[in-house]
Amino acid sequence: MKNPASSFHAERASRRWYREPWPWLLMAGPGVVVIACLGSAWLALKSDDGVVATDYYKQGLMINRRVPRADDDPGRGVSATLAVTAAGDVRTRIDGLVAAPVDVRLRVTRIGGGDDELVPLTRAADGDYVGVLSAPPRGRWVVTLESRAWRLPTTITDQLAEVRLGLAEPPPRTAE
Repeated sequence: MKNPASSFHAERASRRWYREPWPWLLMAGPGVVVIACLGSAWLALKSDDGVVATDYYKQGLMINRRVPRADDDPGRGVSATLAVTAAGDVRTRIDGLVAAPVDVRLRVTRIGGGDDELVPLTRAADGDYVGVLSAPPRGRWVVTLESRAWRLPTTITDQLAEVRLGLAEPPPRTAE
């Protein structure tokens, strides 16, 4: 009869490496990392986000042109109330101006790029400015009421119904 201790070592020495658990355990970590890397690469290629804005350089230059206008802040003290109906009709009352501006625009910009809309507003008989949006925006948007001399931007995160731009409280109305 063979010695059990000596036969155990002989059997152990004759086993191949792939029958041992330790090499597989040591290779499992890097193997999981390689599989996760390939999965991440596949997700990155499958869901291309694209360019946020194709004319980012021009937009940067336009920001530089607007900065001096914002530094002077001729719109200090100007406020507006913007009301939008479900049909897209826009009515804006501007307070805090000595003279009514001729050229007033409403710019509605989706955060993240795309789907911008510029609505020219005309002065109505009652002093409000009116216009029509193609579709009332839902979601997160930047709404900017602007003229040649001032801008009143704000961010909305819900459906656009009634928004206060500029001062937090409307200025007291004077009897005219």
